[in-house]
Amino acid sequence: MRSVELLREDEAKPVSGAPGISQSVAEDVDFLRAHLYDLLAALTGRAPSDDILSLLAGSDGDGSPLGKACSSLAGEAAGADLAKVGREYFDLFVGVGRGEVVPHASYYLTGFLNERPLARIRQDLARLGIEATGGMSEPEDHVAMLLETMAGLVSGRFETEPGEDRVFFERHLKPWVGRLFDDVAANTRSSFYRAAGDLGRTFIDIETQAYALDA
Repeated sequence: MRSVELLREDEAKPVSGAPGISQSVAEDVDFLRAHLYDLLAALTGRAPSDDILSLLAGSDGDGSPLGKACSSLAGEAAGADLAKVGREYFDLFVGVGRGEVVPHASYYLTGFLNERPLARIRQDLARLGIEATGGMSEPEDHVAMLLETMAGLVSGRFETEPGEDRVFFERHLKPWVGRLFDDVAANTRSSFYRAAGDLGRTFIDIETQAYALDA
């Protein structure tokens, strides 16, 4: 049984890309995609540690929309207070009773928790031989679990048939996760997580367009 655990430190194994792209370039792209999925999973799964903030602060981006979003998050991380970022995370995703954003597919798709979307995710995870281990006590439709699963599918950490990453993305992330990151980015009471939401929204838009072209 393959497992998903937040904040893993094992190295992602690149996989081959689409026809017409050299394998080395495709592998680099898939490695970076998996890295971004892992990063977003870490940031939505728990409050970031000082080590993660330091790593983010030392990163940079280019002039593309995704690069600008990465640079913005790096700038927020560079000046961030760990306790303040922790409070942002708590208010957004946990809260007293409920956070300002409910990071579950069932909630975004039906308005309620533990509904049919969760059952469909569990069916696909079982089909792929993937289970959650450690790190989280949340149901499998938590956004961090789904992003971590995508990182494993894209990087080749999970030995699955070609195209399973697109199937999983279109079934379980595309219908709702862009709205979640919109809500995170629109939260005026946060600063670090507004930048994280913008990065997530930008990356998911790119993934949606790329998978549509690959269909």
